[in-house]
Amino acid sequence: MNTHLLALQDFTRIQLQAFLDRAAVLKKERQKGLRHQQLAGRKICMLFEKPSTRTRVSFEAAMYEMGGQVIFMSAKESQLGRGEPLKDTARVLARYVDALVVRTFGQEVVEELAHFSAVPVINALTDRHHPCQILSDIMTVIEQKGDLSALKIVWIGDGNNMANSWIQAARYSVFL
Repeated sequence: MNTHLLALQDFTRIQLQAFLDRAAVLKKERQKGLRHQQLAGRKICMLFEKPSTRTRVSFEAAMYEMGGQVIFMSAKESQLGRGEPLKDTARVLARYVDALVVRTFGQEVVEELAHFSAVPVINALTDRHHPCQILSDIMTVIEQKGDLSALKIVWIGDGNNMANSWIQAARYSVFL
């Protein structure tokens, strides 16, 4: 299985469904007061060139609730803002953390980081894809509507990263 989450097209329908199923179980258990510590002793580095309140808080809250730790770095606080080669950034950060969560402008940034990283790279937003947002959107639709096979999902808006990720979700039959 792919260790990086760069775009939904990198996964099969079964793999995407497994992500959604696991997230639903964790959410229900959390609502019942069950707390997991599966990520105790694990660290992520959140490397954000583009700021975001919701994305940052959701990743940080999830890590903390599951016992993990977070290192947050803006572009100003990292070598990305100073022009260090991405391969060096990926190699160095992978020595200290268990995953990289990257929110950046170009898809090529997450792809290069993933190529040189010894730990998983998660795309938290690029110009071409927004896979985590779409997975959470799909989870919300499932919670609200149940069986998705009878639904038609319509995108109204710009042809952007969100549209690309919705197209990938539909193309890979997430709604079957």
